[in-house]
Amino acid sequence: MLNRFKKIDWIMMLILGLLMVASALVVRSATHNDSGYHNYDIKTIEFYAAGFVVILLCVMFDYRLLLKTWYVWYIIGIGSLVAVLLFAPKINGARSWFPIAGGLNIQPAEVMKLFLIIAVAAVLGRRQGDPLRMRTDVLAIAVVSFVPFILCMIQPDLGNAMIYVFIVLGMLWIGNIRYTYVTIGLAVVVGGLVLFVTLFNAYNAEIKQFMEDDLHKPHWYQRINTYIHPEEATMDERRQAEYAKIAIGSGGLAGDGYMQGESKNRKFIPYPYSDSIFVVIGEEFGFQGAAVLLLIYFIFIYRMILIAYQCYDLRGSFIIIGIAAMLVFQIFQNIGMMIGLMPITGITLPFISYGGTSLLLNMLCIGIVFSIRAHQEKYTMDT
Repeated sequence: MLNRFKKIDWIMMLILGLLMVASALVVRSATHNDSGYHNYDIKTIEFYAAGFVVILLCVMFDYRLLLKTWYVWYIIGIGSLVAVLLFAPKINGARSWFPIAGGLNIQPAEVMKLFLIIAVAAVLGRRQGDPLRMRTDVLAIAVVSFVPFILCMIQPDLGNAMIYVFIVLGMLWIGNIRYTYVTIGLAVVVGGLVLFVTLFNAYNAEIKQFMEDDLHKPHWYQRINTYIHPEEATMDERRQAEYAKIAIGSGGLAGDGYMQGESKNRKFIPYPYSDSIFVVIGEEFGFQGAAVLLLIYFIFIYRMILIAYQCYDLRGSFIIIGIAAMLVFQIFQNIGMMIGLMPITGITLPFISYGGTSLLLNMLCIGIVFSIRAHQEKYTMDT
């Protein structure tokens, strides 16, 4: 057992410790003037402490048991997504969270990300590095990922639905998909985007009425229209995106200083401790602070890819790449939507934003990465 712990990547653990300190400090700065979010910085440290325990427990656990029973976890994940649609209360216009004790909420869509990674890795692992076949491999993975994608969109949770797509694309690429299939896929995606934008522009009024009156999701239309036609959006519709860019830009090179960035711009930005936490970083620590954070993320992802490269078991490599793809997209999307590169979604900044479910899920994923590194004895497909 001691040998398992020796195989922990302690550089990654050190980075997690740095991210814990950074998260607690930034969350404190984002909430110190609002009594409604008292002690969120302390709760962040508590979530991290629980996460470190989860990591150590995962190191002792053989990840291959997850691959053997991938269909069980997949069914549990799909069942939880259905249950949240049927029984969860509506919060912020979406049915995405199950309330639990202590005012905390659990979000099944977050947990489904890991279950989807395990399912796709199990399917890819059957080929053992050989080129993927369209019907038995690519289409099978498409079906496995389409179901949670649709359930997530119904909630609605566009952010996590986008993450599912990026996870699968990253794993298919590493899984040795044929270039022919990639070309076909890119043609379909580009054609679909062009068709979507064309139809959105041609039937803009009808789509707006349908989303507002029939789906009762006017924010969907506002976010899409603001991204495609920012010049036509009202100030209320583009308030968050505009003021986020202004606040980040006001930080300049070195920032306004810790706890000194409570500008008039930030009061128009919702959830500065969660989805919009990069605004706080940019305003208080400037370009330098944001660059340091990105460098830390780069080293962290690089260490994960090194572990994937050293795996005997390709299935373990696929899991790690799926987790890395998930984190990379979340980082890109969260920062991108704050600086106007991406549409506004509810994606948190990994390991920095406040949130128990997302943080513990990310820590569980890192624990599985360490489990893969610790259990890389020579193996057969029956193990």
